[in-house]
Parts: sequence; structure tokens; C-alpha cells
Amino acid sequence: MTIRPASDRSLLLSCGDEISFDAHLAVARLTRCLQGVRGILNLHPAYSSVLVDFDPRLRSHAQVEALVRERLASHADQAPPEPRRVEIPVCYGGESGPDLRDVARHTGLTEERVVELHAAAEYLVYFVGFATCFPYLGGLPPELATPRLPAPRKHVPVGSVAIGGAQAGIYPLSSPGGWRLIGRTRLRLFDPSASPPPLLRMGDRVRFVPVPEAQP
Repeated sequence: MTIRPASDRSLLLSCGDEISFDAHLAVARLTRCLQGVRGILNLHPAYSSVLVDFDPRLRSHAQVEALVRERLASHADQAPPEPRRVEIPVCYGGESGPDLRDVARHTGLTEERVVELHAAAEYLVYFVGFATCFPYLGGLPPELATPRLPAPRKHVPVGSVAIGGAQAGIYPLSSPGGWRLIGRTRLRLFDPSASPPPLLRMGDRVRFVPVPEAQP
């Protein structure tokens, strides 16, 4: 792990420069052991790094770095929590998935085969970010990797299930976006009245379940 200042009130903790399960485990452990620590204002996990925002009135960069190493050492033997498994019902294609045909064309597969492969995989929530509760999912079958759109859409409907390069994701809110939309779910990924509001969190395992258009 490398630690370096990212601003006058933040540190970047890096666990390599590749998307991998080992890096994910390291990021998840860092995030767990720093949550709720006095003086740490926010944690921003990514595929292989964690940005730590801290209160400079309480701690210096050197003090936060020492704290990180101390917390890591004290949590070294702590086993990760058992992952939750979440099923996401998805209506594929048509108005719900306007880019399914393009994904099939790019991959050389039929639309039916794209859906079959996408729904057969188990996905790992590497982290949640970009927009409120947007889950970045690893585990997309390599055959389905498809480049993002040349220009982002101004409006992506809430619940859109998408492919962006070798990644998969779900739009929890209506927003602009450039990923390929292959389906949509009516399951709410962000509910302000729930506790906690996000449906998915880092480390969850996700499977997509195809459903008829009337029941996404």
C-alpha cells in the first residue's frame, strides 16, 4: 500500500493499479477499519484505492497516515463479513434496454445470448460512487465487454442496467450517462426512507433475473 497527500485535507491510499479481487479486499478492509474514526470526515473507496478526507484542525497528514497503519495492524486478523446476495429483476431489451441490439452486434452474439450470459454471471459490488449509490460491478463476462457510447445521453432512466467497457452497473437515479443500456429494473437502489438508503453496498454479490416487461 502507498500513502500520499491528495490535498491539504486528504490522503490517497493506493493498493495497486489494477482491478482485482485482492485489491478489492484491501480496499474493503481499509474502509471498514477507518469508518467512524474521529477526525475522518469521509471515505471514497474505488477499485484499488481509498481517498480519505480528514479534519485538518484535528489531525495532520502524518498523524492520519500513522492512524491508518495502526488501524490496519489492529484489524489484520479480522475476517471480512459474509457477503450479502441480492437478486435484481431485469426487463431486457425494447424500451427498457435500447442498446441491447448494439451490444449484440458488437459482440457478434444474438440478443438472447447476451441476456443469457449477462444473467448467468454473479457480480461483485466493488464500490458505490459516481452518482448517489451507483454500484460498480465486477464479473461481467468478457464476451459482453462493449465500449461506452461516443457521446453520453442527457437522460438515462432510473433503474437502467448497463454495460460500460468491461464493467456492469445500474443507474439508481435518472441522470446523464454514457454506458450501454441493456435493461431496466423497478427495484429501488436508493430509498431515502430506508435504513440504510442504498440497496447495495461494497462486497455484495449480485445476480440479474430476467423478467417479462410487465414485471421489471
